[in-house]
Amino acid sequence: MPPRRGSNGALVVAHVAGMIDLVALPVWVNTLIERFHFDAQRAGALATAYLACAVLCSVCIAPLFARLPGRLASAFGFGLAACGFGFAASATTFGAMIAAHAIAGAGVGCGLSVAHGAIGKTANPHRLFAMGHLALAVFGVAYFAAVPQLVITHGGAALFLVFVALSLVAFLALIVAWPTGLAHVDATPRLAATRGARLERGCWSAIAGIVFMAINQAMVFSFAQRIGLARGFGEAHVNAMLVAVGLVNMLPPVLAALLQRRFDARNVALAGPIAQAVLALVIGNATTFMPYALAASLWVFAMIFTHTFLFGLLAKLDSSGRAVAYTPAMLMAGSAVGPVLGGALIVRYGFGALGIAAVLIAIVSFTCFGRLRALAASQTGLQLPSAH
Repeated sequence: MPPRRGSNGALVVAHVAGMIDLVALPVWVNTLIERFHFDAQRAGALATAYLACAVLCSVCIAPLFARLPGRLASAFGFGLAACGFGFAASATTFGAMIAAHAIAGAGVGCGLSVAHGAIGKTANPHRLFAMGHLALAVFGVAYFAAVPQLVITHGGAALFLVFVALSLVAFLALIVAWPTGLAHVDATPRLAATRGARLERGCWSAIAGIVFMAINQAMVFSFAQRIGLARGFGEAHVNAMLVAVGLVNMLPPVLAALLQRRFDARNVALAGPIAQAVLALVIGNATTFMPYALAASLWVFAMIFTHTFLFGLLAKLDSSGRAVAYTPAMLMAGSAVGPVLGGALIVRYGFGALGIAAVLIAIVSFTCFGRLRALAASQTGLQLPSAH
Protein backbone atom coordinates (compact mmCIF):
# COMPACT_ATOMS: atom_id res chain seq x y z
CA MET A 1 0.00 0.00 0.00
CA PRO A 2 1.50 3.43 -0.94
CA PRO A 3 2.14 5.89 1.89
CA ARG A 4 -0.75 8.18 2.79
CA ARG A 5 -0.33 11.66 1.30
CA GLY A 6 1.23 13.91 3.92
CA SER A 7 2.11 11.06 6.27
CA ASN A 8 5.82 11.90 6.29
CA GLY A 9 4.89 15.49 7.08
CA ALA A 10 2.77 14.37 10.03
CA LEU A 11 5.67 12.34 11.43
CA VAL A 12 7.98 15.34 11.01
CA VAL A 13 5.51 17.57 12.90
CA ALA A 14 5.35 14.97 15.69
CA HIS A 15 9.15 14.91 15.83
CA VAL A 16 9.29 18.70 16.19
CA ALA A 17 6.63 18.77 18.92
CA GLY A 18 8.14 15.85 20.81
CA MET A 19 11.79 16.93 20.58
CA ILE A 20 11.14 20.55 21.54
CA ASP A 21 13.34 20.17 24.63
CA LEU A 22 16.35 19.82 22.33
CA VAL A 23 16.10 23.51 21.39
CA ALA A 24 13.87 24.93 24.15
CA LEU A 25 15.74 24.04 27.34
CA PRO A 26 17.81 27.25 27.75
CA VAL A 27 14.77 29.56 27.56
CA TRP A 28 12.63 26.99 29.41
CA VAL A 29 14.99 26.74 32.39
CA ASN A 30 15.74 30.47 32.41
CA THR A 31 12.00 31.24 32.42
CA LEU A 32 11.47 28.95 35.38
CA ILE A 33 14.23 30.82 37.22
CA GLU A 34 13.38 34.42 36.27
CA ARG A 35 9.58 34.34 35.90
CA PHE A 36 8.58 31.57 38.33
CA HIS A 37 11.40 32.36 40.81
CA PHE A 38 12.86 28.85 41.23
CA ASP A 39 16.58 28.46 41.88
CA ALA A 40 18.81 26.64 39.36
CA GLN A 41 18.45 23.28 41.10
CA ARG A 42 14.63 23.43 41.31
CA ALA A 43 14.34 24.66 37.72
CA GLY A 44 16.55 21.78 36.63
CA ALA A 45 14.41 19.38 38.67
CA LEU A 46 11.26 20.51 36.83
CA ALA A 47 12.88 19.86 33.46
CA THR A 48 14.04 16.51 34.82
CA ALA A 49 10.49 15.63 35.93
CA TYR A 50 9.21 16.28 32.40
CA LEU A 51 11.97 14.24 30.80
CA ALA A 52 11.89 11.40 33.34
CA CYS A 53 8.17 10.83 32.77
CA ALA A 54 8.74 10.90 29.01
CA VAL A 55 11.42 8.23 29.48
CA LEU A 56 9.21 5.98 31.62
CA CYS A 57 6.34 6.18 29.16
CA SER A 58 8.63 5.58 26.17
CA VAL A 59 10.21 2.53 27.81
CA CYS A 60 6.73 1.06 28.32
CA ILE A 61 5.47 1.94 24.83
CA ALA A 62 8.45 0.99 22.63
CA PRO A 63 8.32 -2.82 23.15
CA LEU A 64 4.60 -2.70 22.26
CA PHE A 65 5.07 -0.66 19.09
CA ALA A 66 3.98 -3.46 16.70
CA ARG A 67 0.75 -4.06 18.66
CA LEU A 68 -0.49 -0.52 19.24
CA PRO A 69 -3.08 1.36 17.17
CA GLY A 70 -0.51 3.87 16.01
CA ARG A 71 -2.79 6.76 15.06
CA LEU A 72 -4.67 6.71 18.36
CA ALA A 73 -1.62 6.11 20.57
CA SER A 74 0.46 8.88 19.00
CA ALA A 75 -2.37 11.43 18.84
CA PHE A 76 -3.47 10.66 22.41
CA GLY A 77 0.08 11.25 23.62
CA PHE A 78 0.29 14.74 22.16
CA GLY A 79 -3.21 15.57 23.36
CA LEU A 80 -2.13 14.66 26.89
CA ALA A 81 1.03 16.75 26.48
CA ALA A 82 -1.09 19.78 25.52
CA CYS A 83 -3.12 19.31 28.73
CA GLY A 84 0.04 19.12 30.83
CA PHE A 85 1.55 22.27 29.31
CA GLY A 86 -1.76 24.07 29.75
CA PHE A 87 -1.70 23.14 33.45
CA ALA A 88 1.88 24.46 33.72
CA ALA A 89 0.82 27.83 32.27
CA SER A 90 -1.50 28.41 35.23
CA ALA A 91 0.47 26.64 37.99
CA THR A 92 1.52 28.81 40.93
CA THR A 93 3.35 26.34 43.21
CA PHE A 94 6.32 24.04 42.78
CA GLY A 95 4.15 20.96 43.44
CA ALA A 96 1.63 21.93 40.77
CA MET A 97 4.44 22.67 38.34
CA ILE A 98 5.99 19.25 38.98
CA ALA A 99 2.64 17.57 38.26
CA ALA A 100 2.16 19.60 35.08
CA HIS A 101 5.64 18.73 33.79
CA ALA A 102 5.06 15.05 34.61
CA ILE A 103 1.76 14.94 32.66
CA ALA A 104 3.29 16.69 29.66
CA GLY A 105 6.32 14.41 29.72
CA ALA A 106 4.20 11.25 29.84
CA GLY A 107 2.19 12.45 26.84
CA VAL A 108 5.27 13.28 24.80
CA GLY A 109 6.90 9.95 25.68
CA CYS A 110 3.88 8.06 24.36
CA GLY A 111 3.24 10.08 21.20
CA LEU A 112 6.87 10.45 20.17
CA SER A 113 7.82 6.79 20.72
CA VAL A 114 5.08 5.65 18.35
CA ALA A 115 5.98 8.35 15.81
CA HIS A 116 9.68 7.44 15.90
CA GLY A 117 8.83 3.77 15.50
CA ALA A 118 6.84 4.71 12.41
CA ILE A 119 9.77 6.71 11.02
CA GLY A 120 11.95 3.62 11.48
CA LYS A 121 9.59 1.62 9.26
CA THR A 122 9.70 4.07 6.33
CA ALA A 123 11.74 3.51 3.17
CA ASN A 124 14.62 5.76 4.30
CA PRO A 125 14.58 6.33 8.08
CA HIS A 126 17.91 8.20 8.05
CA ARG A 127 16.61 10.79 5.58
CA LEU A 128 13.20 11.26 7.21
CA PHE A 129 14.79 11.62 10.65
CA ALA A 130 17.13 14.24 9.14
CA MET A 131 14.08 16.05 7.73
CA GLY A 132 12.56 16.03 11.20
CA HIS A 133 15.68 17.63 12.66
CA LEU A 134 15.74 20.21 9.86
CA ALA A 135 12.14 21.15 10.65
CA LEU A 136 13.07 21.33 14.34
CA ALA A 137 15.95 23.67 13.50
CA VAL A 138 13.67 25.94 11.44
CA PHE A 139 11.20 26.02 14.31
CA GLY A 140 14.10 26.74 16.67
CA VAL A 141 14.98 29.92 14.77
CA ALA A 142 11.42 31.21 15.17
CA TYR A 143 11.35 30.02 18.78
CA PHE A 144 14.52 31.83 19.83
CA ALA A 145 13.53 34.95 17.90
CA ALA A 146 10.01 35.20 19.32
CA VAL A 147 9.56 33.31 22.59
CA PRO A 148 12.04 35.22 24.83
CA GLN A 149 10.28 38.45 23.83
CA LEU A 150 6.86 36.86 24.42
CA VAL A 151 7.98 35.84 27.91
CA ILE A 152 9.21 39.38 28.65
CA THR A 153 5.94 40.89 27.40
CA HIS A 154 3.36 38.39 28.64
CA GLY A 155 5.09 36.51 31.45
CA GLY A 156 6.23 32.92 31.93
CA ALA A 157 2.86 31.42 31.00
CA ALA A 158 3.49 32.42 27.36
CA LEU A 159 6.26 29.81 27.12
CA PHE A 160 3.91 26.97 28.01
CA LEU A 161 1.10 28.27 25.79
CA VAL A 162 3.51 28.00 22.84
CA PHE A 163 4.10 24.36 23.83
CA VAL A 164 0.32 23.80 24.04
CA ALA A 165 -0.16 25.12 20.51
CA LEU A 166 2.67 22.96 19.12
CA SER A 167 1.32 19.81 20.80
CA LEU A 168 -2.16 20.45 19.40
CA VAL A 169 -0.76 20.87 15.87
CA ALA A 170 0.96 17.48 16.22
CA PHE A 171 -2.25 15.93 17.56
CA LEU A 172 -4.24 17.13 14.54
CA ALA A 173 -1.55 16.17 12.01
CA LEU A 174 -1.35 12.60 13.32
CA ILE A 175 -5.13 12.20 13.38
CA VAL A 176 -5.41 13.36 9.77
CA ALA A 177 -2.33 11.82 8.15
CA TRP A 178 -1.06 8.82 10.12
CA PRO A 179 0.80 6.46 7.69
CA THR A 180 -1.64 3.91 6.30
CA GLY A 181 0.98 1.15 6.14
CA LEU A 182 1.37 1.31 9.92
CA ALA A 183 -2.30 1.09 10.88
CA HIS A 184 -3.29 -1.27 13.67
CA VAL A 185 -4.63 -3.87 11.22
CA ASP A 186 -1.15 -4.19 9.72
CA ALA A 187 0.49 -5.00 13.05
CA THR A 188 -0.68 -8.62 13.32
CA PRO A 189 1.85 -10.19 10.91
CA ARG A 190 4.69 -8.41 12.68
CA LEU A 191 3.48 -9.38 16.14
CA ALA A 192 4.50 -13.02 15.95
CA ALA A 193 7.93 -12.12 14.68
CA THR A 194 8.63 -9.45 17.30
CA ARG A 195 7.00 -10.90 20.42
CA GLY A 196 9.76 -11.84 22.84
CA ALA A 197 12.52 -11.34 20.26
CA ARG A 198 15.70 -9.66 21.44
CA LEU A 199 17.13 -6.59 19.79
CA GLU A 200 19.99 -7.27 17.40
CA ARG A 201 23.62 -7.19 18.57
CA GLY A 202 24.95 -3.67 18.87
CA CYS A 203 21.62 -1.98 19.55
CA TRP A 204 22.14 -1.64 23.28
CA SER A 205 25.68 -0.29 22.82
CA ALA A 206 24.31 2.39 20.49
CA ILE A 207 21.46 3.19 22.87
CA ALA A 208 23.82 3.53 25.86
CA GLY A 209 26.15 5.82 23.94
CA ILE A 210 23.26 8.05 22.89
CA VAL A 211 22.04 8.26 26.49
CA PHE A 212 25.41 9.58 27.68
CA MET A 213 25.62 12.05 24.80
CA ALA A 214 22.12 13.23 25.77
CA ILE A 215 23.27 13.75 29.38
CA ASN A 216 25.97 16.09 28.11
CA GLN A 217 23.57 17.75 25.67
CA ALA A 218 21.04 18.70 28.34
CA MET A 219 23.52 19.33 31.18
CA VAL A 220 25.39 22.04 29.28
CA PHE A 221 22.69 23.45 27.00
CA SER A 222 20.13 23.90 29.79
CA PHE A 223 22.39 26.52 31.35
CA ALA A 224 23.99 28.03 28.23
CA GLN A 225 21.85 31.16 28.53
CA ARG A 226 22.54 31.49 32.26
CA ILE A 227 26.29 31.15 31.69
CA GLY A 228 26.29 33.98 29.15
CA LEU A 229 24.24 36.27 31.37
CA ALA A 230 26.31 35.48 34.47
CA ARG A 231 29.53 36.24 32.59
CA GLY A 232 28.18 39.70 31.74
CA PHE A 233 27.86 39.20 27.99
CA GLY A 234 24.51 41.04 27.99
CA GLU A 235 20.98 39.84 27.30
CA ALA A 236 20.95 41.12 23.70
CA HIS A 237 24.18 39.30 22.83
CA VAL A 238 23.08 36.08 24.52
CA ASN A 239 19.69 36.14 22.77
CA ALA A 240 21.48 36.72 19.45
CA MET A 241 23.59 33.65 20.20
CA LEU A 242 20.40 31.62 20.73
CA VAL A 243 19.09 32.73 17.34
CA ALA A 244 22.46 31.70 15.87
CA VAL A 245 21.99 28.27 17.45
CA GLY A 246 18.77 27.86 15.51
CA LEU A 247 20.39 28.95 12.25
CA VAL A 248 23.42 26.69 12.68
CA ASN A 249 21.15 23.76 13.56
CA MET A 250 19.78 23.80 10.01
CA LEU A 251 23.12 22.50 8.75
CA PRO A 252 23.59 19.11 10.49
CA PRO A 253 20.39 17.43 9.23
CA VAL A 254 21.07 18.62 5.67
CA LEU A 255 24.68 17.44 5.84
CA ALA A 256 23.66 14.15 7.44
CA ALA A 257 21.19 13.48 4.63
CA LEU A 258 23.68 14.40 1.91
CA LEU A 259 26.50 12.38 3.47
CA GLN A 260 24.42 9.31 4.35
CA ARG A 261 26.26 7.07 1.87
CA ARG A 262 29.69 8.64 2.33
CA PHE A 263 30.29 8.56 6.07
CA ASP A 264 30.43 5.38 8.12
CA ALA A 265 27.88 5.77 10.94
CA ARG A 266 30.27 4.07 13.36
CA ASN A 267 33.00 6.67 12.73
CA VAL A 268 30.52 9.52 13.12
CA ALA A 269 29.47 8.00 16.46
CA LEU A 270 33.05 8.08 17.72
CA ALA A 271 33.54 11.71 16.67
CA GLY A 272 30.39 12.96 18.43
CA PRO A 273 31.53 12.60 22.07
CA ILE A 274 34.93 14.13 21.25
CA ALA A 275 33.23 17.21 19.78
CA GLN A 276 30.99 17.49 22.85
CA ALA A 277 33.95 17.38 25.24
CA VAL A 278 35.82 20.17 23.44
CA LEU A 279 32.79 22.44 23.08
CA ALA A 280 31.70 21.95 26.71
CA LEU A 281 35.12 23.00 28.00
CA VAL A 282 34.89 26.22 25.97
CA ILE A 283 31.31 27.03 27.03
CA GLY A 284 31.99 26.38 30.71
CA ASN A 285 35.26 28.33 30.89
CA ALA A 286 35.10 31.11 28.27
CA THR A 287 35.58 34.60 29.70
CA THR A 288 34.95 36.49 26.45
CA PHE A 289 31.86 36.43 24.26
CA MET A 290 33.19 35.17 20.91
CA PRO A 291 34.56 31.76 22.06
CA TYR A 292 31.44 31.23 24.18
CA ALA A 293 29.10 32.15 21.30
CA LEU A 294 30.95 29.98 18.76
CA ALA A 295 30.98 26.91 21.01
CA ALA A 296 27.36 27.39 22.11
CA SER A 297 26.24 27.84 18.49
CA LEU A 298 27.85 24.51 17.53
CA TRP A 299 26.73 22.64 20.63
CA VAL A 300 23.49 21.14 19.32
CA PHE A 301 25.13 20.53 15.90
CA ALA A 302 27.24 17.72 17.35
CA MET A 303 24.24 15.90 18.83
CA ILE A 304 21.96 16.24 15.79
CA PHE A 305 24.57 15.14 13.24
CA THR A 306 25.73 12.17 15.29
CA HIS A 307 22.27 10.98 16.26
CA THR A 308 20.91 11.14 12.70
CA PHE A 309 23.52 8.60 11.61
CA LEU A 310 22.88 6.46 14.68
CA PHE A 311 19.11 6.50 14.06
CA GLY A 312 19.68 5.16 10.56
CA LEU A 313 22.10 2.54 11.89
CA LEU A 314 19.63 1.37 14.55
CA ALA A 315 16.86 1.11 11.94
CA LYS A 316 19.14 -1.23 9.97
CA LEU A 317 20.23 -3.24 13.00
CA ASP A 318 16.62 -3.82 14.10
CA SER A 319 14.01 -3.92 11.33
CA SER A 320 11.07 -4.31 13.74
CA GLY A 321 11.04 -0.59 14.56
CA ARG A 322 11.35 -1.23 18.30
CA ALA A 323 14.94 0.04 18.64
CA VAL A 324 14.13 3.42 17.10
CA ALA A 325 10.85 3.54 19.06
CA TYR A 326 13.12 3.79 22.12
CA THR A 327 14.50 7.08 20.74
CA PRO A 328 12.61 9.33 23.19
CA ALA A 329 13.73 7.10 26.07
CA MET A 330 17.37 7.05 25.04
CA LEU A 331 17.51 10.80 24.46
CA MET A 332 15.37 11.90 27.37
CA ALA A 333 16.90 9.47 29.87
CA GLY A 334 20.09 11.42 29.40
CA SER A 335 18.25 14.71 29.21
CA ALA A 336 16.38 13.95 32.44
CA VAL A 337 19.67 13.58 34.31
CA GLY A 338 21.37 16.52 32.61
CA PRO A 339 19.44 19.56 33.94
CA VAL A 340 19.39 18.50 37.59
CA LEU A 341 23.02 17.35 37.43
CA GLY A 342 24.04 20.61 35.78
CA GLY A 343 22.10 22.66 38.32
CA ALA A 344 23.69 20.81 41.24
CA LEU A 345 27.19 21.27 39.80
CA ILE A 346 26.63 25.00 39.23
CA VAL A 347 25.25 25.57 42.73
CA ARG A 348 28.16 23.75 44.38
CA TYR A 349 31.18 24.29 42.11
CA GLY A 350 30.39 26.94 39.50
CA PHE A 351 30.08 26.89 35.72
CA GLY A 352 33.56 25.48 35.11
CA ALA A 353 32.50 22.16 36.63
CA LEU A 354 30.17 21.59 33.67
CA GLY A 355 33.12 21.30 31.29
CA ILE A 356 34.97 18.80 33.47
CA ALA A 357 31.84 16.66 33.95
CA ALA A 358 31.15 16.76 30.22
CA VAL A 359 34.60 15.40 29.41
CA LEU A 360 34.15 12.47 31.81
CA ILE A 361 30.71 11.65 30.40
CA ALA A 362 32.05 11.92 26.83
CA ILE A 363 34.67 9.27 27.64
CA VAL A 364 31.91 6.86 28.70
CA SER A 365 29.92 7.60 25.54
CA PHE A 366 33.00 7.10 23.35
CA THR A 367 33.61 3.72 25.01
CA CYS A 368 30.03 2.60 24.26
CA PHE A 369 30.36 3.57 20.62
CA GLY A 370 33.68 1.78 20.44
CA ARG A 371 31.84 -1.42 21.39
CA LEU A 372 29.20 -0.63 18.78
CA ARG A 373 31.84 -0.50 16.08
CA ALA A 374 33.28 -3.88 17.04
CA LEU A 375 29.84 -5.51 17.30
CA ALA A 376 28.44 -3.98 14.13
CA ALA A 377 31.50 -5.10 12.17
CA SER A 378 30.60 -8.70 13.00
CA GLN A 379 27.16 -8.38 11.36
CA THR A 380 28.18 -10.02 8.08
CA GLY A 381 24.83 -9.60 6.36
CA LEU A 382 24.31 -5.97 7.33
CA GLN A 383 24.89 -3.17 4.81
CA LEU A 384 25.97 -0.24 6.92
CA PRO A 385 26.57 3.28 5.65
CA SER A 386 30.18 3.44 4.57
CA ALA A 387 32.52 5.89 2.95
CA HIS A 388 32.98 5.71 -0.81
